[in-house]
Amino acid sequence: MRECYLGADIGSISTKAVVVNDAAEIIAASYQWTEGDPIRAVKRVAAEIEGQTRGNGIDIVACGATGSARHLSGLMLNATLVKNEITAHAIGTLSRYPQVQTIFEIGGQDSKIIILRSGVVVDYAMNTLCAAGTGAFLSSQARRLGIEIQELGSLALKSTKPARIAGRCTVFSESDLIHKANMGYSKEDLVAGLCRAIVHNYLNNVTKGKDIQPPIVFQGGVSLNAGVVQAVEEITGYDVLVDENAHVMGAIGVAILAGKSSVRRRFSYDVLEISFKTSGYECPGCQNACEMVCTFRNDEFLDAWGNRCENGSANAQAAFS
Repeated sequence: MRECYLGADIGSISTKAVVVNDAAEIIAASYQWTEGDPIRAVKRVAAEIEGQTRGNGIDIVACGATGSARHLSGLMLNATLVKNEITAHAIGTLSRYPQVQTIFEIGGQDSKIIILRSGVVVDYAMNTLCAAGTGAFLSSQARRLGIEIQELGSLALKSTKPARIAGRCTVFSESDLIHKANMGYSKEDLVAGLCRAIVHNYLNNVTKGKDIQPPIVFQGGVSLNAGVVQAVEEITGYDVLVDENAHVMGAIGVAILAGKSSVRRRFSYDVLEISFKTSGYECPGCQNACEMVCTFRNDEFLDAWGNRCENGSANAQAAFS
């Protein structure tokens, strides 16, 4: 049996999982839409990973979880390690590009920049406030134009004069898009303008004041859009590297971290048969009134998070017992 490591990255838009070996080579991978149901999404990627590894002599001995739903997925997968997205993306990227100094990451609902020097994270920033700099913005505008999201990149590359579309917020961008479409701009120029708008928003809201130095690696689901990649290079004046596995780099990183950890626990696909559910809870213990999320396994209280003091979890457990 070959010892391998599972990494899961659960975000608001997509859920990713990979299995890597000691050389950080991908043995199996799954990419699914979260669709507002992280519990179902985790089970779907676990089922796909099982299908890809069954009968191949793979023994998953450690599991890591990252992403915005890392606490929930960590409980479901009985993870040996839970890490934040910054660390996971940095480690995953360094495994492919050891000399990287800047990481641009644009996902479905948020975006981030990570600054590294000599393989160490020295600075970072995240944007979770403005959707105009994320993949969700591109998806919604693609629907408005009647274009499949997969076609945006190739369509943008055909543009000869990108439309100037405001990138400061979704409201202004949408108004600008409608106005330019009514003026008669071609879809190619509108899409190229959208790609440039998302890059301008990202650079103004996320990377402002950061010491951007090459090599630059661009990742996240939006990095698979050739039109956005072109816009990044034209606007920044730098070439950027886009890995073929850019959309699962966080999962790769947390799988590597799980493998390097001393904790070993054989992964079980029993997660596919277990019933998980969550419930909101507002702790009445003090004036903080913490809004918490409680997780249940087969209707039994498992854990809670979102509390600001140690009494929160105990109060939540007592409330549901």
